[in-house]
Amino acid sequence: MQRSFTDQLNREISINYPPKRIISLVPSQTELLFELGLDKEIIGLTKFCIHPIEKFAERTKIGGTKKLNIELIRELKPDLIIGNKEENQQSQIEMLMEDYPVWMSDIYTLEDAKKTITQIGELVDRQPEASYLNHLISAGFNDLQTLAVQNGINKKVAYLIWKKPYMLAGRDTFIDNILAINGLSNVIKERRYPEIELSELAELKPDLIFLSSEPYPFKEEHLEEIRQVIPEAKVMLVDGEMFSWYGSRLVKAVQYLFQLQKELY
Repeated sequence: MQRSFTDQLNREISINYPPKRIISLVPSQTELLFELGLDKEIIGLTKFCIHPIEKFAERTKIGGTKKLNIELIRELKPDLIIGNKEENQQSQIEMLMEDYPVWMSDIYTLEDAKKTITQIGELVDRQPEASYLNHLISAGFNDLQTLAVQNGINKKVAYLIWKKPYMLAGRDTFIDNILAINGLSNVIKERRYPEIELSELAELKPDLIFLSSEPYPFKEEHLEEIRQVIPEAKVMLVDGEMFSWYGSRLVKAVQYLFQLQKELY
């Protein structure tokens, strides 16, 4: 049966419904598909789609999120490809769109993420499962927001995602929205992911500096380097998946962020 769907770039695609040969180009959305109960339908994923690890090991790897193996994707003959505007390269996505139905997400907030879960649930015939996930996510993040207010968490934070050059999550990003829900005010006013020198960051006087585990794998050794330049700030390593993955991982993020809030009271 053919059905039409509109993706988050306002493009209409037509697919054989429900799809049986799906390729996922984004780790958080791959994890979501498995969480919704799909299994054999997922025939290809990226080398970064590591959750759940047992499913990752069994699937064909079609390159990285920004370096897709187009020829291998063609060999797999998908009937649906699911990607994301920010994480995948426009030129490669447009190439795939010429031959395959490609559904794209475009996510900046928690509400966008929940909408994506709903829409992907509809796309793959898993509406009840998607609805339940959103119920858990909504309840968890409502509690987090309430706790942040009750405990008076109101700190200025810088969230570093890269080194050489240092890059931060700025406004108009999913990370920025998750920070705000937890009572944390982003010291970066620029949009997206601006570069910065540590001396410039010091002038912004953040209370907290989060060093993310991804995409750059910040480690303990990097903490002291930043503390020497910005001694007034509390510098912490954080799990990047809990701030930037916008699928079913959000359920696990609630507990992680609850524990983080407790450290900040």
